[in-house]
Amino acid sequence: MLELVAKGERRTIPFNLLQTTAGLDLQRLCAENFSEDRFPKHDMSSSRYIQKMPGDKIRIGYFSSDFREHPVGILMENLLKMHDREQFEVYGFFLNSPTGDAVEGRLLDGFNVAINLMGVSDPEAFDLIVSRQLDIAIDLNGHTSGARTALFARKIAAIQVNYLGYAGTSGTHFYNALIADELAIPLEHQAHYSEPIVYLPNSFFPVDTSIPVESFGALPSRASQGLPEAGFIFACFNNAYKITPHIFDLWMNLLKEVPASVLWLSKPSPKALLNLQKEAENRGVDSSRLIFATRTLGRSEHLSRLRLADLFLDTPNYNAHATAADALWAGLPVLTQIGNTFSGRVAASQISAMGLNELIADSEVEYIAKALEFAKQPEALKSIRQKLEANRAHTPLFNTKQYVKDLEFLYIDLLNKANLH
Repeated sequence: MLELVAKGERRTIPFNLLQTTAGLDLQRLCAENFSEDRFPKHDMSSSRYIQKMPGDKIRIGYFSSDFREHPVGILMENLLKMHDREQFEVYGFFLNSPTGDAVEGRLLDGFNVAINLMGVSDPEAFDLIVSRQLDIAIDLNGHTSGARTALFARKIAAIQVNYLGYAGTSGTHFYNALIADELAIPLEHQAHYSEPIVYLPNSFFPVDTSIPVESFGALPSRASQGLPEAGFIFACFNNAYKITPHIFDLWMNLLKEVPASVLWLSKPSPKALLNLQKEAENRGVDSSRLIFATRTLGRSEHLSRLRLADLFLDTPNYNAHATAADALWAGLPVLTQIGNTFSGRVAASQISAMGLNELIADSEVEYIAKALEFAKQPEALKSIRQKLEANRAHTPLFNTKQYVKDLEFLYIDLLNKANLH
């Protein structure tokens, strides 16, 4: 697939490249070819957008097919509570069929105005959106399922922003900005993005702090989660598609190196589960050492049980994103190997914002060495967990109030630079 993409052939969607070894150049080429194929060129003039008068509220529109029980929906719910409604009027454009779930319900109440565009044609949706005279339109999908990128191709607001939902370039020139931070997208990587990159001062990633750590309750028993009573617990709750054969090789070698250890994974589809068990056996590891966690009824129960694990092992090409933030919030150290792409640097962005650079490996060799150190030296693990607990309260990652202020400052700066505010 990567060879075909490198030849300029349109053989896959951009999202599929994130979990592969494809570099930024290949990711951009794929996104550009895909977008050129899908989105016709429209008049992109800003003449129809009215300049703000002093005292006018800034109208922000967030667009997503994931305003529901989904990481983006959960993160946005937490963020929305902190938006300054004296200064901003916040619109939510729902791009999926209503689900009726609790997150969706709270989001519907959380926006100043909520509009569902499911089943509304692009021309009709365009007219409806433009009538609202948005100052900033924010695409929370990027190249993910349910996106309505074609609306942004028509220029629905003076400022259009690519944010959060897709850790890669759109490959288009109709976004005025892609929001990141200097670790997720270093200055020297900017040439590989079609959008101008704008930086938040700490991690660009908003986290969910809505469930207080104090409310986690008593630590559940290992037995209640199907875990052995003794032994080191490596964990990775990433989606199964992020687990490549190569990282699985490394993990199985770790299990061999650390007697009685287990690997606690999020329960995938039945087929994927059987594949992982079979591949463990093929690598000389008893498949019973893979423990699959079933879905909990609520987020609180999931966050609470994460404390049972000793070390979260991140996947390199496509990191844990919301999953990493959850683990850190629960006090579980996340070990990541910093990558060369946006999707492979998000966990490092979060960990760095917590002042825990000891958990960021610069190479595969260092990743393995650090994992073994934490597994075989209880004092090293205890020390990093204590530092995580201490830093969680006063480092920027979990300061959502400051995060939203920084985000709002960024929005205002974009408008000022466009001379619209």
